[in-house]
Amino acid sequence: MAIYKKVRTPCIGVCSTGIGDNVCRGCKRFAHEVIDWNAYTEEQRRIIAERRDGYLANAVRSQLEIVDQHLLLAQLKHQQIRFNEDQSPYCWVFELLRAGASQIRDLSEYGLVATAEASSVPLVEVRRRIDEDFYALSQAYYQRFVAPGLQSV
Repeated sequence: MAIYKKVRTPCIGVCSTGIGDNVCRGCKRFAHEVIDWNAYTEEQRRIIAERRDGYLANAVRSQLEIVDQHLLLAQLKHQQIRFNEDQSPYCWVFELLRAGASQIRDLSEYGLVATAEASSVPLVEVRRRIDEDFYALSQAYYQRFVAPGLQSV
């Protein structure tokens, strides 16, 4: 039997479900997940976390590639950037960009390279694109599986 860490809320304090969004623009959870989070079991929370992590990792992967995960990890720790080691390293990259996209000059110092789509694009714009894609993936899932009445959790 696997032992899991407790799943913490992914809330980042920028909730848009209170103004009518079905998918939160901050954490990318669905409105009912935001409302019911405290009532969910750890397994239900884990399912939500895995869905979100997968979408975020895909969004990051479309813009940046990790070529040296050990260097990325070392830099995150050195820069004291909060991240969850249990997540995909591609989720770590997003935390790095959220913390300092405007200060990073050389991706190779973090074990990263830009994809063809992101080459010659400022990292602040790359971060915006990733967040936009993450939201779009969450929104598409909501429209396809939740809105028609199919509960995903």
